[in-house]
Amino acid sequence: MNIFNYFRKKRIDTVDASFYRKIDEWISWYNSNVRQFTFYKVNTGRGTSKRCRRKSMGMAKKLSEDIADLLLNERVMITLEDEMTQKFVQKVLDNNHFLVMGNDYQERKAYSGTVAYIPYLYNAVVREDGTISAGEIGINYVDAKNIYPVSWNNGEVTECIFTFVHTVRQKKYVQIQFHRIESKGMYVIENSVLECAKGSVEGRELTEQEWKQLKPFANLASRTETGSTEPQFVIDRLNITNNAGECNPMGIAIFANAIDTLKKLDTEFDSYCNEFDLGRKRIFVAPEMLTNEDGSPTFDPDDGVFYSLPEDYDKNQTGLIKEVDMSLRVEQHSKAINDDLNYLSLKCGFGTERYRFDGAGAKTATEIISENSDMYRMLKKHEIILEDVIKRLVRIIIRLGIVTGNTLDQNTDIVIDFDDSIIEDKGAERQQDRQDVSMGVMRHEEYRAKWYGETVEQAKKNLPEQNQVME
Repeated sequence: MNIFNYFRKKRIDTVDASFYRKIDEWISWYNSNVRQFTFYKVNTGRGTSKRCRRKSMGMAKKLSEDIADLLLNERVMITLEDEMTQKFVQKVLDNNHFLVMGNDYQERKAYSGTVAYIPYLYNAVVREDGTISAGEIGINYVDAKNIYPVSWNNGEVTECIFTFVHTVRQKKYVQIQFHRIESKGMYVIENSVLECAKGSVEGRELTEQEWKQLKPFANLASRTETGSTEPQFVIDRLNITNNAGECNPMGIAIFANAIDTLKKLDTEFDSYCNEFDLGRKRIFVAPEMLTNEDGSPTFDPDDGVFYSLPEDYDKNQTGLIKEVDMSLRVEQHSKAINDDLNYLSLKCGFGTERYRFDGAGAKTATEIISENSDMYRMLKKHEIILEDVIKRLVRIIIRLGIVTGNTLDQNTDIVIDFDDSIIEDKGAERQQDRQDVSMGVMRHEEYRAKWYGETVEQAKKNLPEQNQVME
């Protein structure tokens, strides 16, 4: 089923379909299964050819894993000034496995360019007047292939369609969730379900009565009024200018502009592997040495080391045994791979030594900081968007919590501490801050807020009594 045919039928404009082919290409590199590259033909020299699979270093996967681990790991702290609101938000995040799923979708963001988080209500208890008295908050996680922006301004998506694929009784169905703005700027969420019948170009749209009979959609409402002028979704992307699609609010993969280097690396790695395969030792022996006196084979027939010399070979020059031990071009291959790993690392923002394996031993934290300044700047750049994304997500959770009858502070301060100690010398920085406090150029609450993941107001309350008296 081609979803863009459905959009055209409904007169919905979104990002051009050609951009989603780019996303497919990036995903293929992540999976090390690239069209017209992973599989190739080799001529045998006898007028025939054989199909070979190119061996891959899987660097697109490695790049995505590493940036995900740097951006959203177990050290990231989300702190809210209001204690009751903090406990509520943390419970919602824990119930939705945000630490695990968040890291997973940071990796997906790295190889596809864009992901989205959509908080929603379920098991809601509705009063007679239509208000909600209770309910649970879930979070849907969506990757780039299922995100279709409809309207945007200065790169910020204001209206968007998300798709969710379900299989029921071996039939595939697609839920289309449209977040759009109606009169007075209020958001509504409209749902529809398509049956992906074989041979159908755009799928058959089910009625609400029909989809209610299917378990995944039994409680799905065709329309929900959010009662808010703020969207109930958050778009997350890498902080890299999209040069793959003109006027496009979607992000691009971290390696989108390093495809040629990925190709070269896999070509070199495949050649390196073939070098050992083709260059293995071979021993050619005289035909009379292949069998024992009783006619049994002298050598294991499955052993690929021994080969028979031709019947008319010259015994005086060759002898009964001839050993062939080809030299391997290990150093040349290793240098080429290491050079291209440096190019790849530089192009993707990690600096020039991220993936160099030279056996030089462990480096001190100061050396790592000095040599990875490119990586530090890259990480800080991506954190600008991610910090805003997490804060928006928390605001939506608070708003839904208030809707379900909880007493929460919608305007509470939110602090996101990414803890970059992996690439920063935190010990030296903390010691410097202590000196600043003792010199009086840094306040105690500023120090505590920075190093204990608290807001300034929380830090003031948690300071020891003698410091509060001094003030």
